[in-house]
Amino acid sequence: MPGYELIGQEEFEEVKHLFTESKILFRHSFDHLRNNIYKVDEFESSFAVRMEVHHALGVTSGSAALRVALSALDLKETDEIITQSFTFVATVEAIIESRAVPVVTEVDSTLNMDPHDLEEKITKNTKAIIAVHMLGVPARLKEIREIANKYGIVLIEDTAWGCGGSFEKIPLGTYGDIGTFSFDFAKTMTTGEGGMVVFKNKSFYEKASAWHDHGHENNPELPRWEDSRSGSGFNFRMNEMQGAVGLAQLRKLDYVVSKQRENAKLMQEVLEEYPVELRTVPSGSYETSDALVFFVDSNKTAVDCRNALLKVGLGTKILPEAITWHFAGTWDHMPELVIRNGDDLQKAFPKSLEFLNRSVSLPISINMPDKFQNKLNDALKMVFKK
Repeated sequence: MPGYELIGQEEFEEVKHLFTESKILFRHSFDHLRNNIYKVDEFESSFAVRMEVHHALGVTSGSAALRVALSALDLKETDEIITQSFTFVATVEAIIESRAVPVVTEVDSTLNMDPHDLEEKITKNTKAIIAVHMLGVPARLKEIREIANKYGIVLIEDTAWGCGGSFEKIPLGTYGDIGTFSFDFAKTMTTGEGGMVVFKNKSFYEKASAWHDHGHENNPELPRWEDSRSGSGFNFRMNEMQGAVGLAQLRKLDYVVSKQRENAKLMQEVLEEYPVELRTVPSGSYETSDALVFFVDSNKTAVDCRNALLKVGLGTKILPEAITWHFAGTWDHMPELVIRNGDDLQKAFPKSLEFLNRSVSLPISINMPDKFQNKLNDALKMVFKK
């Protein structure tokens, strides 16, 4: 969550440059007024270089990024998209908004997609897999990629929490075919709201780019009001202010991730003294350490840990307190899930529930609270050394 911690002079200078030299906040057109300043274009190009891809598309949010990514696949109502039970609600919402069928897998000790359950849930209608790097830990990408290749299925990475991480030295979001990113206020880098989609496939990029802009093909030979259309779409365009802030934040990304990882190690030193089990991190991972998750023996102990952490001035992130926004077993407001999995959704994902009920997630920032190691130790003593 530390992107906002570093908002300062660099972001101000980028926005100042936009307002001083251009004043055009719309990313397209008005060429004669904008003094050749295109902040979103520049942000997309810089992000593509950082992620080692050819195509990047700025959008309005991480949720929009998922919906825009799916727009590239020409989905039919019978097509199935598989994702995981532990994710933010937007991952499944995007599938439903795409008029496809959401299929949800269990998670394993990584708290990401269980590859064994994934393969069991593939059918002739499966069109894509959305693997999520929850809280900055990479999914089991090697196994998932092999399964996707075996069945000829598109692999999308939901990298909302994993921007700046990597797997086998490949940037997260680019191991698959399409990657989505979130830049909301609580993410590793932020534009307030905003997101990005990256593509390896030019055809996917062109379809998504047109769809996110009402079907505009943005033909450079035509003025925008005479532009050709490839089909219908919607408006998920990033604006120039978001692009300006994104440029400054992107330059800080590697520092942010390195500080998060450094602070995660300091937390781990404290946890070594207690009967807890760290979440599994797949071999070859360079996680962003958005949070440090550990397992305890029961949900009661997890709740006790949270209460103790709050007493010492720390706290938790998502687990155990915000599971209803991040676990498909609680989303009975979605008839698309109930129809497929039954009225009691928690029974549909027992393995996931067992892991999540015993999980405690420690938020990691750049500027950790004073004496946070001592405070963490004090909190755990309340629980484990009564």
